[in-house]
Amino acid sequence: MKNHEYYMREALKEAVKAFDADEVPVGAIIVHKGEIIGRAHNQIKMLKDPTAHAEIIAITQAANFLQNERLTDCTMYSTLEPCSMCAGAMVLSRIESLIYAAKDPKTGAHESVFKILNNKKLNHRVKVKKGILEKEVRSLIKEFFKIKRNTPSLNN
Repeated sequence: MKNHEYYMREALKEAVKAFDADEVPVGAIIVHKGEIIGRAHNQIKMLKDPTAHAEIIAITQAANFLQNERLTDCTMYSTLEPCSMCAGAMVLSRIESLIYAAKDPKTGAHESVFKILNNKKLNHRVKVKKGILEKEVRSLIKEFFKIKRNTPSLNN
């Protein structure tokens, strides 16, 4: 039986793709009845699109797969606590649950900066579990930003 760690490893594979493409290393997958129906990594720089977050792309893929804008029986696995845009998209798509690896103290919208996923004023709440493969994800993110700090940028 596949468990949370198995699926988070799949999301982590996506984060590594982002890392290799010089994107902030975030990966996400969406699971429906044990099957991965959405799989993505950040593609903001590649697509020149500020909304091309892993979670948003995965939601679009899952909705296309199910031919439904409601992802009620789906679980998202994300390597990082979602930002406000991604958390809002999860609420609007009615994702049932989110499993994420690491908190994002600068933009996290579950507990770090905002509390969107369980906001009682919204018409849907997402069940959340955190901390799966946190060390591996933190290590990848730290390595990415360490490289960024030590590499002169051409895009200042």
